[in-house]
Amino acid sequence: LLFRCKQWYQRRVRGSHVPMGPPDPIIGVTEAFNRDTNPNKMNVGVGAYRDDEGKPYVLPSVRTAEEKLLSMKLNHEYLPTHGCPNFRAAAKILAFGADSPAVTGNLIASAQSISGTGGLRIGGMFLNKFHDSKAIYLPSPSWGNHTPIFRDSGLEVKSYSYYKKDTKSLDLPNMLADIGKIEEGATILLHACAHNPTGVDPTQEQWDEISDAIKKRNLLVFIDMAYQGFASGSVEKDAYAVRKFIDDGHNILLSQSFAKNMGVYGQRCGAFSIVSEDAEQAAAVESQLKIIIRPLYSSPALNAARLVTTVLTDPELHAQWLIDVKGMADRIISMREALKAGLTREGSIHNWDHLTNQIGMFCFTGMNPDQVDRLIKEFSVYLTKDGRISVAGVSSRNVDYLANAMHQVTK
Repeated sequence: LLFRCKQWYQRRVRGSHVPMGPPDPIIGVTEAFNRDTNPNKMNVGVGAYRDDEGKPYVLPSVRTAEEKLLSMKLNHEYLPTHGCPNFRAAAKILAFGADSPAVTGNLIASAQSISGTGGLRIGGMFLNKFHDSKAIYLPSPSWGNHTPIFRDSGLEVKSYSYYKKDTKSLDLPNMLADIGKIEEGATILLHACAHNPTGVDPTQEQWDEISDAIKKRNLLVFIDMAYQGFASGSVEKDAYAVRKFIDDGHNILLSQSFAKNMGVYGQRCGAFSIVSEDAEQAAAVESQLKIIIRPLYSSPALNAARLVTTVLTDPELHAQWLIDVKGMADRIISMREALKAGLTREGSIHNWDHLTNQIGMFCFTGMNPDQVDRLIKEFSVYLTKDGRISVAGVSSRNVDYLANAMHQVTK
């Protein structure tokens, strides 16, 4: 009897019938890179900033904030379910602007989230619970995690045209045509800046057209802003789409992440916001956000909120942070320019203008899976199969090596 009970336990309780899940493609790239013994190996697959020495970078403003907080000998009590009030206020101002009617009119319901991923998931669950349409349209392509986040939130994930493969640029005509066919009331997801994975962003004039097209179809706008300041080097410029949509009368959903623009990846710091019709509705929406969050993780990360709030609200640290984030953006821009120049010196006959026309951490190189395989096997340059590289993994030490490798597999 004891033996049979043990067999039942192993079979039912311990989940011996559960199949092995597929490996994460990004983690797989890193694991293969770690096993490689080539001294020239490069990992341009992971989306985390590295300095010109190829090392993780702690922003000076964030380091000072850490020291300041440590000296205050603070406690470690729980935050409220929807997060630190001062953090939420600072995040709103950063995204929408201090003078935004949405901010001054108390129209924004918000919650601190477990970085951008958590904000997206809160938003997906809110839509499933309260929005009539369960359809959400993503750009094609989009960040790989968007689909499972919204699918597992109970939404029906669909797509619209975004990237034109042959020109490696925005496919605005087909994007607008697709938007015009989306059923009224559906949700459309947009990347505020530094589109992942393509690095292709609309111009301000194109954003104006996109806003008009969405307004005509009466669509609900959900903006994912994971790179404010990190794309162009200006937090104001990178917030253009968010503020334009508010000016045009859209009541948007917004997910913010501070992982990239403050380099606090492991702190998991983000915010989720919904712009409402009036302050009374905003209060009701915020009450529902707390109800959604409570059984998920109960309370968000305390240290994350303290760090980001200190940087955003201390005038000297805020000024230093603006310099820090511009420095990161400028280094990435300079690596794009250096890679393009290196390919030209190698004698490449291809047009590599898209390397510098695209923006942000990621670049869609246009290389196909066979060329990517050659890069990995022959040159120990590790990236995802779609040809996307993280420019943050390129430095002055290895950019020429990468240019030569890319030339060899594309000539």
